[in-house]
Amino acid sequence: MNQTTLVVGGCRSGKSRYALELAERGFGARKVFMATCVPADGEMRCRVERHQAERGPSWTTVESPVRIAEDLLYHSKRADGIIVDCLTLWVSNLMMEDPDLDAVACRVRTLTDALRQTRCPVVLVSNEVGAGIVPENALARRFRDAAGFANQQVARCADTVVWMVAGIPVTVKQPSGAGANP
Repeated sequence: MNQTTLVVGGCRSGKSRYALELAERGFGARKVFMATCVPADGEMRCRVERHQAERGPSWTTVESPVRIAEDLLYHSKRADGIIVDCLTLWVSNLMMEDPDLDAVACRVRTLTDALRQTRCPVVLVSNEVGAGIVPENALARRFRDAAGFANQQVARCADTVVWMVAGIPVTVKQPSGAGANP
């Protein structure tokens, strides 16, 4: 069943942990974790290794720093569920390739098209970037705008949107007829 969930929230709000909980409850045995992080230093490599160990051997990890749409379509044919973690780093990676916001918007549209075609449940994780102060430099503002656009577009096509607040999931969008907070 194709069911798309966006889990969004601030840094260290429990987004990734909650996405894994959803997956453990709702996915079958063939679980795919699509990682967008490109570890550039030792501290980030340690974080990645810790997260891989937390997931355990039942997960297949796919490194997908920029090709999320293509990788989703390919892996959804064989997977019982996919987590994409995270859209914020994906947008950053896209902007490193091409800082043009129209190019990023095009890739976001390609992603939402792919989400509509996937053959298994997908949980996407992203940071909420609009709740802070206005960044002081143009590049940071463009990144905030691109990440906010991506979040809005993915939320629009998602069946369920969960906002994480201090480790507590708050459902802000759910399919009609669904119950209260998961």
